[in-house]
Amino acid sequence: MREWMVERRARTKRLIELGGLVVKAGLVDLTDDDRTTLYGAFLTVAERLRGEERTAASMLWKRKGKRAFETEEQMSRNEKA
Repeated sequence: MREWMVERRARTKRLIELGGLVVKAGLVDLTDDDRTTLYGAFLTVAERLRGEERTAASMLWKRKGKRAFETEEQMSRNEKA
C-alpha cells in the first residue's frame, strides 16, 4: 500500500475517533447538532489552552476525562458480568 494511503487512513481514523468523543460527551445532543455552537465551544477551549490557564485547565480536563473513561470501562465490565 502506498504511503499516502496509509497516512490518509490514519488521518481518517483519527478524525472519526475525535468525532466520537464529541458524541460521547453529549455535545451533539446538547447543541441539537448545531455546528456553529460546537465550533464556538471548541474555540473557547482553544483560547483557554493558549492563555495563562493552560496548565490548570489541561490538568482539570485530563483528570475529568480519565475518570469518565474509567467509569465507562467499569460499567462496561459490569454489563458483561
